[in-house]
Formats: sequence, C-alpha cells, structure tokens
Amino acid sequence: MQHLAARMAEISAFHVMDILARARELERQGRDIVHMEIGEPDFPTALPIVEAGMASLREGRTHYTPALGLPELRAAIASAYDGMARPDPERVVVTPGASGALMLVFGVLINPGDEVLMADPGYPCNRHFVRLFEGRARLVPTGAETSYQLTAALVRQYWTPRTRAVLVSSPSNPAGTVVPDAELASIVATVRELGGTLIVDEIYHGLIYGDPVRSVLAHASDVFVVNSFSKYYGMTGWRIGWLVAPDTYVEAIDRLAQNIFLAASTPGQHAAIAALRPDVRSELERRRAEFEARRDYLLAALRGLGFEIPVIPSGAFYLYANCRAFTQDSDRFARDLLEQAGVAITPGLDFGVNAPAQHVRFSYTTTRARLEEGVRRIAGFLARSQP
Repeated sequence: MQHLAARMAEISAFHVMDILARARELERQGRDIVHMEIGEPDFPTALPIVEAGMASLREGRTHYTPALGLPELRAAIASAYDGMARPDPERVVVTPGASGALMLVFGVLINPGDEVLMADPGYPCNRHFVRLFEGRARLVPTGAETSYQLTAALVRQYWTPRTRAVLVSSPSNPAGTVVPDAELASIVATVRELGGTLIVDEIYHGLIYGDPVRSVLAHASDVFVVNSFSKYYGMTGWRIGWLVAPDTYVEAIDRLAQNIFLAASTPGQHAAIAALRPDVRSELERRRAEFEARRDYLLAALRGLGFEIPVIPSGAFYLYANCRAFTQDSDRFARDLLEQAGVAITPGLDFGVNAPAQHVRFSYTTTRARLEEGVRRIAGFLARSQP
C-alpha cells in the first residue's frame, strides 16, 4: 500500500514536462517539432569547460570535496563579482545547481508555517521548495506595471506576522524581467526594516540585454544570493551552482550540506573553474549576443501575430505572452498547438495562480531558423483556429 506524505499533494509536476514528453513521442513517430518550451540553452558546453572536466577525470580528481566546495572555485566565484558586490570567498558555497542552493537557504531559514513572499508568475520550484520545508509560499500577484516583479510597496502590502523571507528573481522566469537597481535597494531596506531575510535568485545574471545589472550584493551583505553555472555558462547537466550567504549562516549551511548532499560534483567543480576564465568569457558573450538577437526577432514576430507582450524582457531567454486574443485556456491552446502545428510552448499553469489560463511562455533556446519556422507554424495554426 502506498503512503505519500501530505506535502506531495501540494508539489505538482511541471506541465511543461508533459508537453515535452508528448513532443518527444511525436518526434519518435516522425513528426518535426519546434521546441520553444524548455528553459535550457541549446549551445553545448564550451570546449575549454569540457576539457577541464575531462582532465579532472583523467587525473583522478574524483573524490569528495569539502561540503562548501573547492576553495579555488569559491575564490574564483567571489572574484567574478565586481567592486562593492564582491563577497569574501568564505561566504561562497558551491552547490548541486541553484536548486541545491535554494534547499540550503530554506533549510536554514524556514520553520513550519513560515511564509516566503514571491512574485506570481514565478518559477514553480521556488514555491515547492518552501513547501518541502513545511513553509508556505505567499504568492504576490504581479503584472506589467511592475514588470512582473516584486516591489518594496508590494512587500510591505503582503507582509504578515508569519512572513520570514522574501524571494526575488532577477532576471525572472517566466518573464525575463529585471528589478531596477533603485527598486532592489528599496526592497533590501524594506525587508530589513520588517525583520525578514531577502533571497535573490540571480541565475540568469549573465544573460542581460542592454544596460549592465548589479548584483544585490552591491547593496547589502545580509542577503542570500543564488546563482548557477547552468544558464549563462551553458552547464545545465553538470549541476553546479552557488550560494553567497551572510557570514553568520555559513556554519549552519555547511552542516546542512554535509547531511543533504555532502558536496557538489567534483569534476563539475573543476570544469566550473575553467568557466570563469577570461578566454571562455568571450565565447559566452558571443552566445549572449545571439540570445539577444533571437529575443528581438521573436518579440516582434509574436506581437505581430497578436500576442500581448507588454514588457520587453531585459534578461534570460523567455517571452511571457498574454494569449487572451486567441484562448481562455492556455493549457488546451499549448496542447493543440503541439498536436496540430508541431510547436511546443509552455502553458501559464506552471507559473502560479495569477491568470495562468491567459498566458504562455516562449523560450528562444533554439536557432533563429527554427524560431522562424515556429512562427510560420503558429501563424498558420491561428489562421485555421480563429473564426
């Protein structure tokens, strides 16, 4: 007889994974599918990074590292931050992806019933991690007027006596928007005044289009910062991320990491050191420019088809679109688009409870030629399905 913990009723699967599974099934049947659903860079990991990982394997550097990570990687990560934002390497914790970092943060912060404020729409894992530690994600509805981001005013409005922390994602998933620097400083001050803890997810920080964006560490050291080698560095499958923690939490995080996963992948950590080298940066910047060009094309194309995209995303590789001109059921719309036109996108159901049936997410993690083909198919689908 199966006995599931009660929390599992509130931890749902990704709807996008259902879309992906069906897309793969259709491909096995011989269908050609344009993938615009998964948030994973299509570029392979840069060769110098791969070679560093392979060298660690050949040289036998495959044993456990300290739970906080290789000292040389922690130092390299700290040095990658500019000026006032540069943390002491002792505050840097290497983790199995950004998910590992978030588990550590919520593990040391959350007691049963504690609330974490976060924007809705937002990345589903964030609220599920809070539930895993018996906390409650308090979803704050956001819209185009705040670029789908929290503001200091919203934090104050939705704060309750049970609020323990605030999670900000900048750039965000699914909207790709950034919290302006002045607003981020205001959020820092507001959370501090209210007696809470601020957590900032910066995993898309390298993928910025336009003016540079400063880390929240330029404003404060009493915050948690989550980052990853997955997105900008193109190392999704390597599962290496990091956390910058306030120094008073490092000892507790060390203890928790020892018990949860002991340490991140050793070859992955050696590869990550190479990812931070200046010679690798030039290739990563070339890829960033390609993502920007894709964004510019797809944004104009989707708007031309009638999708409402009121805010131009400043980062990541997503477009969050209102599809109410075509449907009031984004899940059905996404599934019909896949079956009838061979284009896979993500329905808004994955991202919260704030008008999910009227929104879909497009990921531009495929070539310009494939994006153009996808747009052509979407246009045909819309022409056939509209009265």
